[in-house]
Amino acid sequence: MSTIKIEDIAYVRYSAPDLQAMRAFLLDFGLTPAPSPSGTLYARGAGADPFIHATVEGAPGFAALGLRAESVGDLEKLAASEGARVETSSAPGGGSIVSLTDPDGRCVEVVAGQTRAPQYSLEADGPHNNARDKARLRAPLRLAGGAASVVRLGHAVLEVKDFRAAEAWYKDRFGFITSDEIEMAPGQAIGAFMRCDRGDTPTDHHTLFLLQSPNAPGINHAAFEVANFDDLMRGHTHLKNAKRTPAWGVGRHILGSQVFDYWKDPWGNELEHWTDGDLFTAADGSHKATFQDLLGVQWGPLHPMMAGNT
Repeated sequence: MSTIKIEDIAYVRYSAPDLQAMRAFLLDFGLTPAPSPSGTLYARGAGADPFIHATVEGAPGFAALGLRAESVGDLEKLAASEGARVETSSAPGGGSIVSLTDPDGRCVEVVAGQTRAPQYSLEADGPHNNARDKARLRAPLRLAGGAASVVRLGHAVLEVKDFRAAEAWYKDRFGFITSDEIEMAPGQAIGAFMRCDRGDTPTDHHTLFLLQSPNAPGINHAAFEVANFDDLMRGHTHLKNAKRTPAWGVGRHILGSQVFDYWKDPWGNELEHWTDGDLFTAADGSHKATFQDLLGVQWGPLHPMMAGNT
């Protein structure tokens, strides 16, 4: 049994030497930036999370992973188990927070009791027609140009030195369930897609992916859900026109099934737009998958690592 069971990922924190350059990128990516009195650059999406991306001024790097607990009571339970303290959060939304350090020395912040933010309407969320369902009648579909409508943070991929040690640490504390374990060869696991345990409530195929990597510790990418496929493609066009740096996409993953589009911020951090991902409950079990499944696509361009080997 884990100490607690988290509800979801909450945010990612970075550091960067130029907050104005980060702000400009986040606007192009589809987030709404809002600096705080502390000087931290916070950014939110159209959902109810008060912020999902934060940047402090400093050398380029990844600063912390934020996870959301069900209650302050869960935070107190976690703090007692870890010999940590429950503190008051000064970030947008307030609430309480417990800060831990994972086996790779990475800061993991667990938050609860935040004040939820008002949700924004989604211009790209209107009715769409397909061959069997004609939901839009006697009206054209016209999307204004501009950035994608990021709604929420969906997952983060962390690079770890020892996959099994990291897996045990995150599962023992937060109740993650493996959706797909990645094997380089039978019995040789190098990572896993892990989802939250919400019982009978369906949750994303993965909230956290741990990948054993010589680049550890670090973050491979953070992934943000957008309104729909149209919205993702609108965002793709906007980022391309803004001459932002593409990383991979557009395509559809095998594991998780998301339609994806990856871009790099000015310091090389990868951020993903995604839509139409898989949802599973705790009863849906765990599976094995290959490295080819991890980097493969149902359609779209091959991952740069695979494309270089063809």
